[in-house]
Amino acid sequence: MRVDVASYARPHGPNEDFALSDSTAAVVLDGAGMAPGMKSGCRHGVAWYVEQLGTRLHAEAAQGDAPLMVCLAKAIESTTSLHRDTCAIDDPLSPSATVAVGRVRGDVFEWLVLGDCTVLIQSDGVVRAATDDRLAQVASHAREVLARAVPGSPERQRAHEALVQEERSQRNVRGGYWVAAADPTAASHALTGSEIASRVQGVALLTDGAGRLVTTFRSTDWQGYMTLLSHGGPEAVLRQVREAEASDPDLSRWPRSKQHDDATIAYIRP
Repeated sequence: MRVDVASYARPHGPNEDFALSDSTAAVVLDGAGMAPGMKSGCRHGVAWYVEQLGTRLHAEAAQGDAPLMVCLAKAIESTTSLHRDTCAIDDPLSPSATVAVGRVRGDVFEWLVLGDCTVLIQSDGVVRAATDDRLAQVASHAREVLARAVPGSPERQRAHEALVQEERSQRNVRGGYWVAAADPTAASHALTGSEIASRVQGVALLTDGAGRLVTTFRSTDWQGYMTLLSHGGPEAVLRQVREAEASDPDLSRWPRSKQHDDATIAYIRP
């Protein structure tokens, strides 16, 4: 398979997204950031975590025949072992990531998504989106408080911290949401599927920052998003995301937790 990747860090910050691909498998991860000033129990940080997890996940997916859930569980376990003795890996604020994977195995295209990444699959001309929206179902009141707060104000800083704390309290627990963190059993809660590879025209693995054209700005739908990708590629789509973000600096037209987000796309053609 052919894969084109683009990844834009948010301005003035490290890129906490990660992508890696070859002719067999592609992975995209979105590290869970925190409000400025908040600290986790990990001395390494989110960018380190997503790079370690993403590298191991890609190796597991590309080199073996195990189901993608098993590949993810093994990658989480091996990453956890790297800092189990140095960091508070079970702290709710410890690093975590959402995940999307695509893989060709024989005549089958397989995919996995955990957390609020999105997998777009264009098969027989129709685009289907697979996304895990369980995070959006928690901490709704805290999210509303943040949306009402004035950008740059102390009230917004406090509201952002409160949202992160409430979300993390419901991470990887029954009735909450599931992401890759320290416990490999989270992988069993991923969404997975497969398609006959010959029927697939294109696949996109997106972090939520890259999906903002649809989910936040409503400038197109997923069918239109794939059309943009097929015509201009990932770089052109991410430029449109940044243009929309820049046009609303005070977050009034499109309320959201931050003006810019890390944004990553892996565009696959089997």
